[in-house]
Amino acid sequence: MLSKLEIQNYILIDHLVIDLSKGLSVITGETGAGKSIIMGALGLILGDRADSSVCRNAEKKCFIEGTFTLSNKENYAAFFEANDIVSSDEVIIRREISAQGKSRAFINDTPFNLTELRQLTSQLVDLHQQFDTLTLGDTDFQRTVIDALANIQKDLAAYQLAFNNWKENEKQLNGYLAQKAEFEKIESYNKHLLSEFTELNLQEGELEQLEQELKFLENAVQIKAQLDTSVQALDSSDNPIVQQLKQLSHSLESIVKWQPAFEEVLTRLKAAQIELVDIASELSTWQDKIEFDDQKITTIQERLSVGYNLQKKHKVQTTDELIAIQRQLENDLEAVLNLEEVITQLTKQVKQEQEKVISLANNLSEKRTLQIAPFTKNVNQLLHQVGMPNAKIKVSIEKVSLNIFGADKIDILFDANNTNKFEPIRKVASGGELSRLMLCIKSLVAKSVDLPTMIFDEIDTGISGEPAKQVGLLLQNLGQSRQILCITHQPQIAAKGHTHLYVYKEQKGTNTQTHMSTLNQEQRVQHIARMIGGDPPTKSALDNATELLAK
Repeated sequence: MLSKLEIQNYILIDHLVIDLSKGLSVITGETGAGKSIIMGALGLILGDRADSSVCRNAEKKCFIEGTFTLSNKENYAAFFEANDIVSSDEVIIRREISAQGKSRAFINDTPFNLTELRQLTSQLVDLHQQFDTLTLGDTDFQRTVIDALANIQKDLAAYQLAFNNWKENEKQLNGYLAQKAEFEKIESYNKHLLSEFTELNLQEGELEQLEQELKFLENAVQIKAQLDTSVQALDSSDNPIVQQLKQLSHSLESIVKWQPAFEEVLTRLKAAQIELVDIASELSTWQDKIEFDDQKITTIQERLSVGYNLQKKHKVQTTDELIAIQRQLENDLEAVLNLEEVITQLTKQVKQEQEKVISLANNLSEKRTLQIAPFTKNVNQLLHQVGMPNAKIKVSIEKVSLNIFGADKIDILFDANNTNKFEPIRKVASGGELSRLMLCIKSLVAKSVDLPTMIFDEIDTGISGEPAKQVGLLLQNLGQSRQILCITHQPQIAAKGHTHLYVYKEQKGTNTQTHMSTLNQEQRVQHIARMIGGDPPTKSALDNATELLAK
């Protein structure tokens, strides 16, 4: 509950501290006294936007702080954990607005943006203002009311989990089906491409090796002639190089005995001789192997031609790039086969999940339908109590496509004059009728759901007398188990408050300020009497006020 509200430098308020308690707190005051100003300040700590015009003194910042006492702090544990706030039995929310229009929000002294602030305050305060009755005509709100009364929050959560899983897998299945359709468009072409690769059966680096081999074979005659010349010079001529080195070795051997230093040179010379003999032998072997082979040249040229065409077709330069494309084609075609299996399995799973969702949706529908009759009866009784004896509601529930909330479209229809012509609320109900209807519905919902602090701003529009008294009784009953704040102009409602807060303006010279005070019993009698009969109150008005407060 909201235990304390402090306001500084806000419009007509210099400094105001409001201590609040459980039960029904009524807020009264003359028109223009500043009740809406206090509501505006409260709205700021709930996440409303602000501008610099709210600063009473342009040289100071505006400051609004609300202290909330949490009776069930575990309800807010998820928010605290997600935002690194130490769990506590108390939450302090502060808004600061500078004269330049800069606004900051804090939760327990930690800065937060307005979206995050609203996320928390929506759980702390249910603010009902005159224009909030428009939500009553919203079908989502109407469904939420029935769900709250039917106590199906856990059933709805289970349904939504199943629904989201179904939709997620259905989306995945549709993606696979689209992928399969796309594959099928190009599957035959990919098979044709792969057959070209398979038929050629390239090995890594093969085209580059064939290019080298072709050049060698095409120049076989010239290469063989060069080898002949080399072998002749080394080992087969009249005076071959190998023989000359052998003779040089013999010559050096004769002088080694006179100069041992020549031993190393002699060793190197003999090694060169041996190496040249080996080279001559290897060249001779190549000489025997090399032959000009027209058929082999033709075969290599044909294979290279096919390979070059593939390179050109796929816009690559090397054999390895072609092989990479071949492997990708193989993988793509393999993926098509695997995709068929995945689609078959996922289709079965999606069907099973859909059947589960339908079953859970039917369960929701049954529980909602069971709630329609008692809800309609109770609201119609309350409407009669609050001065609308000819008004009735009727609840329409019809099947729609499965969605995140089930398969039901719920409409609360309204007949203000007992004509049995029921129309959607948003089309036929007046502002005053909407306000009282909203109060009736919230008073029922409050019995099933732990609503936060509830604030009603001028719920009494368009009523007086006995209907106003009944509205006051409804609010008083709501206040038995929770905190209710109600701004009212009706004495019948003001008399039902457990606490009475009076808003007034004070004029000092040219300075006007809004103040608020808590009235004691004697002050309440005087004030309610003035609400009944004007100022100064007559004896009958005082008697009437005393009677109202006594009931």
